[in-house]
Amino acid sequence: MTRPARKPAERASPPRARLALSLQFADPTDRLLLPRNRVARWLRAALERSAEITVRVVDAEEGRSLNRAYRARDYPTNVLTFHYRQRPTVEADVVLCGPVLREEATAQGLSLEAHYAHLVVHGALHAQGYDHEVPAEADAMERRESEVLRELGYDDPYAARSA
Repeated sequence: MTRPARKPAERASPPRARLALSLQFADPTDRLLLPRNRVARWLRAALERSAEITVRVVDAEEGRSLNRAYRARDYPTNVLTFHYRQRPTVEADVVLCGPVLREEATAQGLSLEAHYAHLVVHGALHAQGYDHEVPAEADAMERRESEVLRELGYDDPYAARSA
């Protein structure tokens, strides 16, 4: 009896990144805007390896205090990422300033959800070592952000700049 020819072994997909998420809100009303499952979906899409991430949505006062203490800039910023470890598991805090994100979304004509998604992805990429201090790194980070956001069904946040 002749055996059928074996097919070459297919490469196994890399294991899906594991995510341990802690989600915190300085203002409980922000909880309605950011359901845990949505934030987890955005993070998973951006993760290249397993991670333990805390996402904290703060008010302008806390955002300003953190930006002043850690970046010597005396104003609230949209997102701060504190990464503690990148391998084997990413460990980081991503801090989003709700009032700043709302102002930016309104000023830029964006949906608040899309803007939050962008900055969660942006923070997750920083936590994994992506940066935008030099042009080549900024290009790579922006390409990855755009790719992740398209996969999630959002518009490319940098499309207007390249048009």
